[in-house]
Amino acid sequence: MKTYQDFNFNEKTKEFIRLNRFVEPTPIQNAVIPMATKGKDIIAISDTGTGKTHAFLIPLMEKVDTTQQVVQAVITAPTRELAMQIFKNAKLMMEADPSLRIKLVTGGMERSKMAESFKHQPHIVIGTPGRIKDLFLEQSVLRVDTASIYVVDEADMTLEYGFLDDVDAICGRMGDKLQMMAFSATIPMALKPFLKKYMNAPQTIHIKEEHNSNPKIEHVLVPCKHKEYGEALLELLPGFMPYVCLIFANTRDEAGEVAALLRKSGKTIVEIHGGLQARQRKQAMKQLGSLDHTYIVATDIASRGIDIEGITHVVSLGFPSELDFYIHRSGRTGRAGKDGVCFALYKESDEKAIRALKEKGIHFEHRLFKNGSWQQLKPHGQKMITKNDEREKEIAKTLKRKNEKVKPGYKKKKAEMIQKIKQKERRDHIRQDIKEQRKERYKAAQRLKSKGIIE
Repeated sequence: MKTYQDFNFNEKTKEFIRLNRFVEPTPIQNAVIPMATKGKDIIAISDTGTGKTHAFLIPLMEKVDTTQQVVQAVITAPTRELAMQIFKNAKLMMEADPSLRIKLVTGGMERSKMAESFKHQPHIVIGTPGRIKDLFLEQSVLRVDTASIYVVDEADMTLEYGFLDDVDAICGRMGDKLQMMAFSATIPMALKPFLKKYMNAPQTIHIKEEHNSNPKIEHVLVPCKHKEYGEALLELLPGFMPYVCLIFANTRDEAGEVAALLRKSGKTIVEIHGGLQARQRKQAMKQLGSLDHTYIVATDIASRGIDIEGITHVVSLGFPSELDFYIHRSGRTGRAGKDGVCFALYKESDEKAIRALKEKGIHFEHRLFKNGSWQQLKPHGQKMITKNDEREKEIAKTLKRKNEKVKPGYKKKKAEMIQKIKQKERRDHIRQDIKEQRKERYKAAQRLKSKGIIE
C-alpha cells in the first residue's frame, strides 16, 4: 500500500504531512495529488469525510512559491462554515512554512478592516464566492487575477446555493492557463456547462465509498396514496415524539413549501436549503446550535457538513435521485450506539428506488398511521390476494376442464360472458376508488381547515 513517503515532495510539504500525522493517503488523495501537482484540471467526485480537503491542500503546499508576493491559489466553499473548516485545516500549512500567507474571506467580517488587511496580498485565499467577488471586483483590494489555481469545493452545493455566477465572474477575470479543480459529492447536469467552460481535458476521479446501513436504524415505509408529501407528513407527525426530527426534501422548493406548511400547523422549525438568504441561513445556524427546535427541514446538499446532535427521527419525503443520499439521510440518526428510525414517505413513482435500496440490503417495515395509531401493513411488494385473484383462478380452472360435453360455441359464449363480468367489476372498482378518494380528500381538507392551514 502506498504511503506519503512514496511521493517526491519538498521539505515544507513533508512537514505539513508530518504535522497532520498522515501516513497513508486516502483513495481520493492517492488519485488526486499526483495529477494536481502536474497542473491537471480535475473533477473529483467523493463524499464528505473521505479526505478530499487535503487532496487539494497538499498539492497547493507543494506548488505555491512564497517568494512571489501575489495570490497564487483561490479556494471557494459555498458557506461560511465550510470555508472556516478548510481554513482550519490550512493553518498547519503556515506552521509548516511561516513565510506562507493564507487569508480567510467570508461574510460577517467588517469591510474596512478586511480591505486594510490586503495591503500585503496573501498567497492563498479561502472564502465564500460572494465575498471574494466583492473584494476583487467591487472594492479592488484583493488581486485574485494573479492566481493560477482555482479550487471549487462542494461544487454541487455551490450550484444549489446560486453562487455559481459569482464563481464564474471571478474565473472570467483570471488567466487563460487557470488550473481548476472541482470537488463534489455529485455532478448535476446544470454544473457541467460551467466545468466545460473553464476546464481543459479534465481528469475525472470518482471515489465510490461503501455505505452500510446502521443495523440500529429502523427503516419504515409510509404510503402517501393520493396525498402530497407535506399533507401526509402532517398526518403522521402525531405518531411519534422526537427529540429532534430531521425532514429531508428533494428540492429547495419542496423544502420551503413543507416548512411553510409546518409553520401554519403551529410547529416551530428550522429551514436549511439553498433558497435561503445569507441572513436567514445565519439565523438558522444559531437556532441549530441552541437545539430549541424539534423539527428541521433540509435538502441533502444544504445540510452537508452540518453536524446536528440528538436526532432521533429522520423523515424522507420521497427518495433522492442519488440513492446513496438516502443512506446519508438515515445515518443522521442512530449515532453513538443509540437507536434511530427513518420514515420514508413514498408514492408509486418511488417504487424503483425502494427496490434498489432493498437490493442494497435495507429492510423496510411497512406501516400506516391512521386513527391515532400505527397499523402494520403487508410487507411492501407482497401481492395481496383479492376476490379478483380468486375469480381468475376459477376462470382458469373452468376453461381448462377437459372432456366436458358442451354444445358447439359454448366455450366462446362463456368466455365472452366472463369478459363482460370482468369489465363490469373493473368499472365498479374504479367508481368505488374514486368515491373513496373524494372522501379522503374531503376529510383531509376539513382537518387542514380546522387547523387554520387552509381557508
